[in-house]
Amino acid sequence: MAYWLLKEEPDHYAWSDFVRDGGTEWSGVHNALALQQLRKMVPGDRGLFYHTGSERACVGTLRVVGRPRPDPSDARGSWQVRVVPDRPLRRPISLGELRADPALAGLELFRITRLSIVPLSADQWARLLSHENARTWPPERAATATAAGRARATASPRGRTVARRTR
Repeated sequence: MAYWLLKEEPDHYAWSDFVRDGGTEWSGVHNALALQQLRKMVPGDRGLFYHTGSERACVGTLRVVGRPRPDPSDARGSWQVRVVPDRPLRRPISLGELRADPALAGLELFRITRLSIVPLSADQWARLLSHENARTWPPERAATATAAGRARATASPRGRTVARRTR
């Protein structure tokens, strides 16, 4: 069994659309490397559904249930594969959380950011899914919000608490 991360713009086809439809033909892939990955998929493979754009988070798991085949509706020579939803994640796992995890440093998602289908090792798959059980990541920093890039609450001149980004 292989593991994959499939990226989609939520304004185009969100996780909720995928669940409502009960599955889809994953198509519209034109990047040569992403097409190579798609053609390697086999029934039984597992995947993560990743929202791109402003959300940038893993939101659910899916299963590959069909064999890759040429997309008859695409004159550019794309392929498609049938995938169905498995389950939503307990909470979205953000790109920031994934980047903060040293165990995921080699993830292709960080190296080739425009790639719409990213292969995952079994260890990466398990590590990614371990994030859905944590309230904050990394867990050992849950008590402090002083790490660079984290939001810090400060009092505004009018006495309201506002979030301020630190660098």
